[in-house]
Amino acid sequence: MQLAIIKYNAGNIQSVSFALERLGVDFQITDDPELIHKSDKVIFPGVGEASTTMNYLRERKLDQLIRNLKQPLLGVCLGMQLMCKHSEENNTECLGIFDEVVKVFVPNKEMKVPHMGWNNLTLRNGWLDPQLEGKFAYFVHSYYVPVNAFTSSTTEYIDVFSSSMHKGNFYAVQFHPEKSAETGELVLKSFLRI
Repeated sequence: MQLAIIKYNAGNIQSVSFALERLGVDFQITDDPELIHKSDKVIFPGVGEASTTMNYLRERKLDQLIRNLKQPLLGVCLGMQLMCKHSEENNTECLGIFDEVVKVFVPNKEMKVPHMGWNNLTLRNGWLDPQLEGKFAYFVHSYYVPVNAFTSSTTEYIDVFSSSMHKGNFYAVQFHPEKSAETGELVLKSFLRI
Protein backbone atom coordinates (compact mmCIF):
# COMPACT_ATOMS: atom_id res chain seq x y z
CA MET A 1 0.00 0.00 0.00
CA GLN A 2 1.23 3.48 -0.90
CA LEU A 3 0.26 6.25 1.48
CA ALA A 4 0.94 9.95 0.88
CA ILE A 5 0.98 12.74 3.47
CA ILE A 6 0.22 16.02 1.69
CA LYS A 7 3.14 18.36 2.21
CA TYR A 8 2.20 21.97 2.91
CA ASN A 9 2.70 24.44 5.74
CA ALA A 10 1.08 22.22 8.36
CA GLY A 11 2.62 22.00 11.79
CA ASN A 12 1.90 18.35 12.58
CA ILE A 13 3.41 16.48 9.62
CA GLN A 14 6.31 15.22 11.73
CA SER A 15 4.10 13.83 14.50
CA VAL A 16 1.78 12.17 11.94
CA SER A 17 4.90 10.60 10.39
CA PHE A 18 6.02 9.22 13.76
CA ALA A 19 2.56 7.74 14.42
CA LEU A 20 2.60 5.93 11.05
CA GLU A 21 6.14 4.70 11.65
CA ARG A 22 5.01 3.20 14.98
CA LEU A 23 2.33 1.29 13.03
CA GLY A 24 4.93 0.06 10.51
CA VAL A 25 3.26 1.91 7.61
CA ASP A 26 5.30 3.04 4.59
CA PHE A 27 4.48 6.57 3.45
CA GLN A 28 5.86 9.55 1.61
CA ILE A 29 5.52 13.24 2.41
CA THR A 30 4.91 15.01 -0.88
CA ASP A 31 3.23 17.88 -2.71
CA ASP A 32 3.76 16.20 -6.10
CA PRO A 33 0.28 15.80 -7.67
CA GLU A 34 1.30 12.69 -9.61
CA LEU A 35 2.62 10.90 -6.52
CA ILE A 36 -0.47 11.87 -4.52
CA HIS A 37 -2.79 10.62 -7.32
CA LYS A 38 -0.89 7.31 -7.47
CA SER A 39 -1.18 6.72 -3.71
CA ASP A 40 -3.69 4.23 -2.34
CA LYS A 41 -4.49 6.48 0.60
CA VAL A 42 -3.83 10.13 1.49
CA ILE A 43 -3.54 12.01 4.79
CA PHE A 44 -4.28 15.75 4.84
CA PRO A 45 -2.81 16.96 8.15
CA GLY A 46 -3.16 20.40 9.63
CA VAL A 47 -2.08 22.72 12.38
CA GLY A 48 -2.25 26.39 11.52
CA GLU A 49 -4.55 29.19 10.41
CA ALA A 50 -7.32 28.67 7.84
CA SER A 51 -6.87 31.60 5.40
CA THR A 52 -3.06 31.36 5.19
CA THR A 53 -3.30 27.63 4.61
CA MET A 54 -6.01 27.93 1.94
CA ASN A 55 -3.92 30.56 0.12
CA TYR A 56 -0.95 28.18 0.17
CA LEU A 57 -3.09 25.32 -1.18
CA ARG A 58 -4.57 27.49 -3.96
CA GLU A 59 -1.18 28.85 -5.06
CA ARG A 60 0.02 25.27 -5.60
CA LYS A 61 -3.34 24.01 -6.98
CA LEU A 62 -3.44 21.51 -4.11
CA ASP A 63 -7.03 22.64 -3.40
CA GLN A 64 -8.21 21.23 -6.75
CA LEU A 65 -6.12 18.11 -6.28
CA ILE A 66 -7.64 17.35 -2.87
CA ARG A 67 -11.24 17.90 -4.08
CA ASN A 68 -10.74 15.53 -7.02
CA LEU A 69 -9.09 12.60 -5.23
CA LYS A 70 -10.93 9.28 -5.55
CA GLN A 71 -8.95 7.24 -3.00
CA PRO A 72 -9.57 7.43 0.77
CA LEU A 73 -8.34 10.71 2.26
CA LEU A 74 -8.11 11.49 5.99
CA GLY A 75 -8.19 15.13 7.09
CA VAL A 76 -6.80 15.87 10.58
CA CYS A 77 -7.71 18.90 12.76
CA LEU A 78 -7.34 21.98 10.52
CA GLY A 79 -7.38 19.49 7.62
CA MET A 80 -10.94 18.54 8.62
CA GLN A 81 -12.01 22.18 8.95
CA LEU A 82 -10.57 23.08 5.54
CA MET A 83 -12.62 20.26 3.99
CA CYS A 84 -15.76 22.28 4.90
CA LYS A 85 -17.16 25.07 2.69
CA HIS A 86 -16.36 28.03 4.94
CA SER A 87 -14.58 28.88 8.19
CA GLU A 88 -15.29 31.75 10.55
CA GLU A 89 -11.52 31.93 11.06
CA ASN A 90 -10.69 35.07 9.07
CA ASN A 91 -13.86 34.55 6.97
CA THR A 92 -12.19 31.86 4.84
CA GLU A 93 -13.64 30.04 1.83
CA CYS A 94 -12.49 26.43 2.11
CA LEU A 95 -12.56 23.27 -0.02
CA GLY A 96 -16.32 22.60 0.12
CA ILE A 97 -16.13 18.81 0.37
CA PHE A 98 -18.47 18.97 3.37
CA ASP A 99 -21.24 21.57 2.95
CA GLU A 100 -20.69 22.92 6.46
CA VAL A 101 -19.55 26.15 8.13
CA VAL A 102 -16.74 25.97 10.72
CA LYS A 103 -17.72 27.99 13.83
CA VAL A 104 -15.64 29.64 16.53
CA PHE A 105 -16.11 28.44 20.12
CA VAL A 106 -17.60 31.14 22.36
CA PRO A 107 -15.99 30.73 25.80
CA ASN A 108 -18.04 30.71 29.00
CA LYS A 109 -17.13 31.01 32.70
CA GLU A 110 -16.31 27.32 33.05
CA MET A 111 -14.77 26.58 29.66
CA LYS A 112 -11.94 28.43 27.97
CA VAL A 113 -10.92 28.58 24.33
CA PRO A 114 -9.03 26.86 22.79
CA HIS A 115 -10.44 23.46 23.67
CA MET A 116 -7.21 21.77 24.68
CA GLY A 117 -6.76 18.32 26.18
CA TRP A 118 -8.44 14.94 26.36
CA ASN A 119 -12.13 14.45 25.67
CA ASN A 120 -14.26 11.44 24.83
CA LEU A 121 -15.87 10.30 21.59
CA THR A 122 -19.51 9.31 21.13
CA LEU A 123 -19.85 7.26 17.95
CA ARG A 124 -22.62 7.60 15.41
CA ASN A 125 -23.02 5.35 12.37
CA GLY A 126 -19.67 5.53 10.63
CA TRP A 127 -16.23 4.28 9.81
CA LEU A 128 -14.58 4.30 13.23
CA ASP A 129 -13.80 1.07 15.09
CA PRO A 130 -16.68 0.33 17.56
CA GLN A 131 -14.06 -0.08 20.30
CA LEU A 132 -13.62 3.72 20.16
CA GLU A 133 -16.99 4.37 21.82
CA GLY A 134 -16.34 6.50 24.91
CA LYS A 135 -12.56 6.55 24.39
CA PHE A 136 -10.60 9.74 24.94
CA ALA A 137 -8.76 11.61 22.18
CA TYR A 138 -6.50 14.67 22.29
CA PHE A 139 -7.91 17.99 21.02
CA VAL A 140 -6.37 21.43 20.39
CA HIS A 141 -8.75 23.77 18.55
CA SER A 142 -10.66 27.06 18.78
CA TYR A 143 -13.02 26.29 15.86
CA TYR A 144 -15.42 23.40 15.39
CA VAL A 145 -17.80 21.82 12.90
CA PRO A 146 -21.41 21.58 14.15
CA VAL A 147 -23.10 18.16 14.16
CA ASN A 148 -24.39 17.40 10.66
CA ALA A 149 -25.44 14.59 8.32
CA PHE A 150 -21.79 13.57 7.80
CA THR A 151 -20.86 13.42 11.51
CA SER A 152 -19.47 10.01 12.49
CA SER A 153 -18.65 10.87 16.12
CA THR A 154 -19.38 13.73 18.48
CA THR A 155 -17.65 15.33 21.45
CA GLU A 156 -18.98 17.87 23.92
CA TYR A 157 -17.08 21.02 24.86
CA ILE A 158 -19.11 24.24 25.27
CA ASP A 159 -21.35 22.65 22.60
CA VAL A 160 -21.72 19.20 21.04
CA PHE A 161 -19.63 19.19 17.85
CA SER A 162 -18.36 16.83 15.14
CA SER A 163 -15.22 15.06 16.31
CA SER A 164 -15.14 13.05 13.07
CA MET A 165 -16.92 13.07 9.71
CA HIS A 166 -17.26 10.94 6.59
CA LYS A 167 -18.54 11.52 3.06
CA GLY A 168 -17.73 9.13 0.21
CA ASN A 169 -13.94 8.67 0.10
CA PHE A 170 -13.37 11.60 2.47
CA TYR A 171 -12.79 10.97 6.18
CA ALA A 172 -11.89 13.53 8.83
CA VAL A 173 -11.11 13.91 12.54
CA GLN A 174 -11.01 17.10 14.61
CA PHE A 175 -8.72 15.58 17.23
CA HIS A 176 -5.09 14.54 16.77
CA PRO A 177 -4.79 10.76 16.33
CA GLU A 178 -1.00 11.13 16.31
CA LYS A 179 -1.17 12.50 19.89
CA SER A 180 -4.02 10.31 21.15
CA ALA A 181 -2.10 7.17 22.22
CA GLU A 182 -4.11 3.93 21.81
CA THR A 183 -7.22 5.80 20.68
CA GLY A 184 -5.21 7.42 17.91
CA GLU A 185 -3.75 4.10 16.82
CA LEU A 186 -7.25 2.63 16.55
CA VAL A 187 -8.37 5.62 14.46
CA LEU A 188 -5.42 5.33 12.08
CA LYS A 189 -5.99 1.56 11.82
CA SER A 190 -9.69 2.21 11.04
CA PHE A 191 -8.60 4.48 8.17
CA LEU A 192 -5.88 2.13 6.92
CA ARG A 193 -8.41 -0.77 6.76
CA ILE A 194 -10.72 1.16 4.41
